Amino acid sequence: GKSSLLKTLYGDLKLNNGAGSIVDMNLKTLKEKDIPFLRRKLGVVFQDFKLLNELTVNGNLEVVLKATGWKDKGLMSAKIEAVLTKVNMHTTGHKFPYELSGGEQQRVAIARSVANAPRVLLADEPTGNLDPDTAKDVFHHLSTITRATGTAALVVTHNQQLALNMDSILTISDGKIISIG
Repeated sequence: GKSSLLKTLYGDLKLNNGAGSIVDMNLKTLKEKDIPFLRRKLGVVFQDFKLLNELTVNGNLEVVLKATGWKDKGLMSAKIEAVLTKVNMHTTGHKFPYELSGGEQQRVAIARSVANAPRVLLADEPTGNLDPDTAKDVFHHLSTITRATGTAALVVTHNQQLALNMDSILTISDGKIISIG
């Protein structure tokens, strides 16, 4: 249910019942043609990274910037360098995803998700495939960036220890909200 919630928020699943909106877009009436506009306002971090293995790290970030309207190569290069620096990956732009560890790939995925300064960042088990120390490091980068930029973040995780570091926690069980704190 948690991943389905995120998929609904970024337009991958249709909202069939109830009401919902995100970044000033009504999810109940969201049309297929409007999904790209929705996604330009969001950053998404997936558990399995979703990096394009045929592109370098820089290429993966450039795809996002081009898709959201960036054209100036110099500005794109500066932005890519800046977001990679935020996740301590500024020396890996020339590498391909398969040359990186899981933690490094997830940090690149985080950099990609914030490259276009999204209003909301959605993260689906961003540390699910990582060892505990790497998970803690990745979670630190995620929370540091979102707090520094003022980006709202919705992080889905089963890792209760990491969740305790978030500003607020919403607990869902059997499709129902059971606590907010």
